[in-house]
Amino acid sequence: MASNPAQAATIRDAEIEHTIRSYASPLLTANGLEPSDVTFHIVKDDSVNAFVTGGQKIFLTTGMLMAAAHPGQVIGVLSHELGHITGGHLARLSSAFDQRRKQALIGRVIGVAMGILAKDARVVAATSAKAQDIARKSLHKYTRSQEQAADQAAINTLDHNRMSARGLLEFLELLQNQELLVRSRQDPYLISHPLTSSRIAFVRNHIAGSPFSNTPVTERLNSIHKRLLAKLRGFINPPAKTLYLYKPEDQAIGPRYGRAIAFYRNSQFVEAIKLINGLIKELPNDTFFHELKGQILFENGKLTDALRSYERAVTLRPSEPLLRVGLAHVQIELNQPNLINSAIQNLEQALRFDRLMPLTWRLAAIAYGRGDRLGLSALMSAQYNTLIGRHSDARGQAKRAMRLLPEKSPNWLRAQEISNSSSPAIRR
Repeated sequence: MASNPAQAATIRDAEIEHTIRSYASPLLTANGLEPSDVTFHIVKDDSVNAFVTGGQKIFLTTGMLMAAAHPGQVIGVLSHELGHITGGHLARLSSAFDQRRKQALIGRVIGVAMGILAKDARVVAATSAKAQDIARKSLHKYTRSQEQAADQAAINTLDHNRMSARGLLEFLELLQNQELLVRSRQDPYLISHPLTSSRIAFVRNHIAGSPFSNTPVTERLNSIHKRLLAKLRGFINPPAKTLYLYKPEDQAIGPRYGRAIAFYRNSQFVEAIKLINGLIKELPNDTFFHELKGQILFENGKLTDALRSYERAVTLRPSEPLLRVGLAHVQIELNQPNLINSAIQNLEQALRFDRLMPLTWRLAAIAYGRGDRLGLSALMSAQYNTLIGRHSDARGQAKRAMRLLPEKSPNWLRAQEISNSSSPAIRR
């Protein structure tokens, strides 16, 4: 599990992202979307929240994922957020904001005019405040209608996949108690997704009549959800809390996984390796157990052993970019000339699938530099600095790349693009 320096709250983890994709895959198909149409992002935040942004991006907080008792609740949230995407709500909401701002501005202009005529500044304040209040209530009403439309789309999607909507209802009921809190203590989900009793009643009525309401979530999804919870708790909660939650006598996979992570974070190397080796013995072809073992070994300075673990993980899932980045990182740290070309190949493969992870570009800059390919090293550094918002450094590295790369070559042109832009975008 790694943080994204460009967005400090965003975390990257191959297993968690794979799990979310497993939940979302049938939902995307039901809505006529390709897997590449929507991207999912995990935000390290204790609040219970999920939201959609431009470019069809769905963000889920770790607080929301950890609050979900079973995968049906996450699936319900995802189906609702996809309802916002397929309904085009984000674009319409932007237009609605513009309209309400104009309403408030017109009200203020009228207030000023009336105040001048009445020669009373209080008229200005009162009229302007009233206009803003009307605009706010109008926008809130508009947002509620979008939430209801997204709920309708969600239950349609769930029915299409013969899935129960109980998870969605349970999630809404979980949030219902939040309405009793003062606004400053409410989770952001409630503020951005206004909750009304009619929404809960709507989903409850659907469950009463749907033939799929008692359809259980598959055992596979239940299993990977328990692992998701164990991993999040292991990496986010204090190790002592995780070890208290997952008792040694509980020999299920999830609790052992969580304890292994807690021991690793608590610098108890022997205990962590013993647990992860036991899990690998039981499931020798589990990609993510090999990845965790590689991470534990790597961060404890056992690079040669870590190399073998990451190589095994990449063999099991060769198209997973985060695993290739992990393997390349070990290869670079070993600092052996015979591994540099392999590290470059792994990083190039990772960039084919994911060009928005800063660590990939930074490692590529190092690897190309050690391979004496200084022009490409400077270009990779420029891309890295672009992603983390250091545009002055990015332009400087881009200019250096242009001096070293063949003029008018594709890489030279990419460097020129960064050099000429104050806020360049990474090409896909």
